[in-house]
Amino acid sequence: MSESESRNRATDADEEVTDAESIEPDEEGSTESAELAAQVDVLREENQRLREEYARARRTQYRRTALALAAVGLLATLGGVALPDSRTVLFALGGTGLFAAALTRYLTPEQFISASVGEGIYGSLAATEAALVAELGLQDERLYLPGPDTPNGVSIRLFVPQQSEYDLPSPSALDSVFVVADDEAERGVALHPSGGPLFTEFRRTLSGSLADEPGALAAQLADGLVEQFELARSATPDYDEAGQVTIAIDGSAYGAIDRIDHPVASFLGVGFAAGLEQAVAVETTATDGDRADFLVTCSWDDPT
Repeated sequence: MSESESRNRATDADEEVTDAESIEPDEEGSTESAELAAQVDVLREENQRLREEYARARRTQYRRTALALAAVGLLATLGGVALPDSRTVLFALGGTGLFAAALTRYLTPEQFISASVGEGIYGSLAATEAALVAELGLQDERLYLPGPDTPNGVSIRLFVPQQSEYDLPSPSALDSVFVVADDEAERGVALHPSGGPLFTEFRRTLSGSLADEPGALAAQLADGLVEQFELARSATPDYDEAGQVTIAIDGSAYGAIDRIDHPVASFLGVGFAAGLEQAVAVETTATDGDRADFLVTCSWDDPT
C-alpha cells in the first residue's frame, strides 16, 4: 500500500471512530449499544494498524532514498578509480552521495504526527484564546509587535487591543499577558504567537540572511510555509508596494486559517514583524476562488 493511501485510510478511520463515539446508546437497546462498542473497538484497532502502516511506509521511503544516494555515491567513487581524468569530480560526487545517504538513513524520524492531531491541538488553544478575547470585550485587530529583548534576540507578541482607537504599547509592556498601561488606548492582551517557534526554526535553517525588503521577505516566508513546514499546499504572495502583502493560501494542513493566531497567519505575522522590525497587522479572509482558500493580508504603517 502506498504512503498516501495509508494516510488517507488512517484519516477516514479517525472520522469513523469519532462518528461512532458521538452516538448515544438507547436505554432499551443494550444489544445495539454492545454492538456499537464492539465496532468502535474494531475501528480503533484498524486505525492504529493504519497509523503503524503509514509510519512504516514513510520509513521505507527514507531507506530507499538512502540506498539510492549510496548507490550513486558508490558508482561515482568507482568511476573515479576507473577514470583518472575525472577523478576529482567523481570522488567529490561520490563522497557527497555517501554522506547524504548516511544522513538520510540515520536521521530518519521514528515517529510521525498526523495533521489531524496538530489541528486538534491548535483548535483547542484557538477556542480558549477566542473565548478570552470575547469575555474581555477586545477588538478584532490582530497585531504582531516586536516585544521585549531575549537572549536570542527580539521576541514577537500577538497584541489584541481593548479599544477600537488604540495605540501601540511599549515593547516592555508586552512582557505581561494583560497589558494594563496608564494610557487606556494601549491596553489589551499580549500573547505568545503560535508562529514564534516556527519562525525561530525557519530562521535557524534559512540559507543566507533574512530579507529586509518586503517582496523578498514574502517569498522567503511563503516558501517556508510550503516547503519546510508543509503547512499549506501553496502560498502565493502579492506585494503591492504600499505597505501591504497579501498571501493566497491553498490547502491549509490545519484547517480554517481565519481563526485566532492560526499557525499559517501567525508565522507570516511574526516573520514580517521580525524582518521589517515594526508592528504588522494581520487580517485573514476566506475566499471561494479556485486558486486559494484564504487570503492573509499583512500590513504596516511605513513601506520599507
